[in-house]
Amino acid sequence: MESTTKHLESASNDGQQKREVTFSQSLFLGLQQVLAMDLFIPPVILAGMLSFSVTDSTMLIQMTFLACGIATIIQAGLAMKLPVMQGPSFVPLSALAAIGTTSGIGVMIGSLIPGAILIALLGNPLKVFSKVVRKFIPPIVAGTVIVVVGLSLMPSAINSIYSAEGSFGTNMLVACITAAILIFCMYVGEKSKTKLKYMKLVSVILSLGMGTVVASFFGLVDFSSVGASAWFQMPSLFAFGMPEFELHAILIMLAIYFIVMIETTGTWFTVGNVTDEELTDKRLNGGAFGEGIGCFVGSFFGGTPVTGYSSNAGIIAITGVRSRKPIIMGGFILVLLGMMPKLMTVIACIPSVVINSVFAILCVVIMMNGFKVIKNVPFTERNMLVIGVSIMLAMFAVLIPANISQGLPEIVTYFVSSGTAVGAVTALILNLVLPQKLDDTEVTGKVNVTIN
Repeated sequence: MESTTKHLESASNDGQQKREVTFSQSLFLGLQQVLAMDLFIPPVILAGMLSFSVTDSTMLIQMTFLACGIATIIQAGLAMKLPVMQGPSFVPLSALAAIGTTSGIGVMIGSLIPGAILIALLGNPLKVFSKVVRKFIPPIVAGTVIVVVGLSLMPSAINSIYSAEGSFGTNMLVACITAAILIFCMYVGEKSKTKLKYMKLVSVILSLGMGTVVASFFGLVDFSSVGASAWFQMPSLFAFGMPEFELHAILIMLAIYFIVMIETTGTWFTVGNVTDEELTDKRLNGGAFGEGIGCFVGSFFGGTPVTGYSSNAGIIAITGVRSRKPIIMGGFILVLLGMMPKLMTVIACIPSVVINSVFAILCVVIMMNGFKVIKNVPFTERNMLVIGVSIMLAMFAVLIPANISQGLPEIVTYFVSSGTAVGAVTALILNLVLPQKLDDTEVTGKVNVTIN
């Protein structure tokens, strides 16, 4: 009875907190949420993998902002009804790049649509997504997948620094300075108890800006295309061409979508912990429906699949504002930014060596967050095999020589092009087939126990 009373009081206080958030506060907090997301990194990386021009890169960034804004409004306002910001996932980048370079951009866009519809249907009306989460995504799987995401994307970031235009020495100097600025801002923001703690929230923006300034001294920056860009432009459907549907590409993206849902489920539990909101089956299914619809709408604009961003949960914890209003306002801000090509062109003109040095550090952060999830899992021999073999096979996929992968069947080529897909599927299978001792103390169905 006492716990029930406390819960009701907490809910009452939370409701009061939500009512007290004014429009101006929502606008400010929503802008802060947007600034903390760094959601332009995945489209910039994908554009580089696809060898896009500055114009096409600008369009991809613009459409990603727009898709994420619409997805956020759907998720926070209508579907899950929790303060969850939606942003582009890092998970599908390698697979999307492989599909786009092998079969064309139309096939890449077409591969996104069926999986998005399936995810939405699993949430509502089928209402089975929550059962899948309880059964198949224990902490050992969720944590391993997050580790694999960071580890499998890291070589791409590092190789892009090596292969960037310009001299090797200059590129390494710019990359090291940019990475050092990012690490410094993150460390100071983490340790500081004063206003400097907000440096962590804007650390990526600061490092990109200062890294670009450093790169300009070496002639690596060209903003000539910014002047020709319009300040405002309405979005266009299928900006990169009409979708084309190939079974092999659709199947690999179905697997990728499931991995993305593992990633986003961890974020939902994080937000649930921060806001003291229970993730009921209804909320989980609503979240799947919202994410599926968000990805479906995003595919019409050519954006990458969206996922819940856990970094925004940290802002909620810092500000103490658990209302959905700032998140929904952030969604509208993203939509507005997505209609401003000039700003997107500025982002697209950031030198690749600067982008990828930041990306490399972000991969480290992603990987270590995965280990934070795993740390409470008992390190039995069985669990070490689940984690270790998954990481090993992910690296097999990442390091596979091009001449070998090109000789494989097309669907296999798509699959092994994503170390994340290989590692995640391995973790899921091993966790199911390897017997677990009865005296193991691992929690098998409650990701929220370990994700913080």
